[in-house]
Amino acid sequence: MTRTRAAAAAATLAAATLSLSACGASSEGGLPDLAAPTFTDVTVHDPSVVTSDDQIWVFGSHAASAYTTDLMSWTQNSMSVGDADAAGLFDDIRTELAETFEWAQSETLWAADVVELPDGRYAMYYNACEGSSARSALGVAIADEVDGPYVNQEILLKSGMWDEESENPGEIYDATLHPNTVDPDAFYDEDGNLWMVYGSYSGGIFILEMDEETGLPLEGQGYGTHLVGGNHSRIEAPNIRFDEETGYYYLFLSFGGLDASGGYELRVARSESPDGPYVDAEGNDMSTVAGAPGTVFDDASIEPYGVKVIGGYEWADGPGMGGDAGYVSPGHNTWYDDPDTGETFLIFHSRFIGTEEMHNVRVHQLYMNADGWPVLSPERYAGESLVAASEDDAAGTYQVVTFDKVISPLVPTSVEVTLAEDGTVAGALEGTWELSGDQDLTLTAGDATYTGVLAPVWNPTAEAWTWGLTVTSGQGVPLWGRQDVDAA
Repeated sequence: MTRTRAAAAAATLAAATLSLSACGASSEGGLPDLAAPTFTDVTVHDPSVVTSDDQIWVFGSHAASAYTTDLMSWTQNSMSVGDADAAGLFDDIRTELAETFEWAQSETLWAADVVELPDGRYAMYYNACEGSSARSALGVAIADEVDGPYVNQEILLKSGMWDEESENPGEIYDATLHPNTVDPDAFYDEDGNLWMVYGSYSGGIFILEMDEETGLPLEGQGYGTHLVGGNHSRIEAPNIRFDEETGYYYLFLSFGGLDASGGYELRVARSESPDGPYVDAEGNDMSTVAGAPGTVFDDASIEPYGVKVIGGYEWADGPGMGGDAGYVSPGHNTWYDDPDTGETFLIFHSRFIGTEEMHNVRVHQLYMNADGWPVLSPERYAGESLVAASEDDAAGTYQVVTFDKVISPLVPTSVEVTLAEDGTVAGALEGTWELSGDQDLTLTAGDATYTGVLAPVWNPTAEAWTWGLTVTSGQGVPLWGRQDVDAA
């Protein structure tokens, strides 16, 4: 599924049971013969995907944009509001969006989102925020081509109108209850209807029904329906994907703070309807998840909720610093479904081990586990596909990252774990494992159960292909593994 209307028609180491499942498994298995990947990186904070012919575009904060055809080699198109006109995104961005900059008391833009409308035009949902408060404006501009020029239509929503009536008639704006009108994500539901989910911190995440012909919200909704968050809890960057196989809408969220010391991470919840209610793996209703009354940025209130997809981590056998060593504060995702292969990818920005606030776009393949929850490849996408694997493939020594739900700048470092041929698990994790059916791997070491997949991954440090495992527990805590190259 692409972002077009046509595409819409750890728990602790001592307590784990790991179940791993993949399609097309057989007793033969073996790593496929894959070429070494070539990567070209770009900088787009808060990327959002839209496609045009064979090009996959991302738009983000500060009017940054880039495109690719293979999800590995990217081309930078623009990097800031200052070069948006030269890149052709706008004829005169300062004039077009003057009202937005004035209201938001800002010189830059936040996380833009672009979606293709039914008539083939492109709608850019732009937004700006003062930054230290929730004074923001969110509007829409339209272009005939994905790379512009975009022509402003109107501001759709405002926030931060202190002591004045909010977008909800009769209600004075209250930042603990009402949204910060930023971080939009427009998407089509299974019936081809357009929606927009948005919000950051403040009163939480909200969703609106949209008119797909105009790109504007349907009248009479105010701020829309509340989905999650409130009391200035650090939840933002909503993104919704419908999965045809499971029948669920998946609401991806970024928890924590976006800088290198903020503990940024991705979590997900799911619903049978685009406007909720969304629940996590333990059945918690996400609409009740918020900071404790009277608090600001109270991470303890929100840490237990949602299914974690990725957080910061470090490979103990990595190069020491940089993206190959591990990620710091990965977040604000978008997604892309390949229409030819059916493969799904999560695209996000991340900072890295030892490189401070420098950030780049990263792409990881996304799989569904046996319980219908997303699990993310432990390595960036390098051209791999899910393939058949055998017990011999699964057996070996791994570097294993065990995540938890603590929002912290401290990242877990991988530890050595061996899945022995006799079905035992040794090293930093002890227990047993068993492969059955179509590559269902069960690892028992306590009372938790993890499910996920075994798939090829590119180890950039060893510059070789090997096996990777990605699984998540019934409590929504992921565990990753990267098999030692000598054992693969």
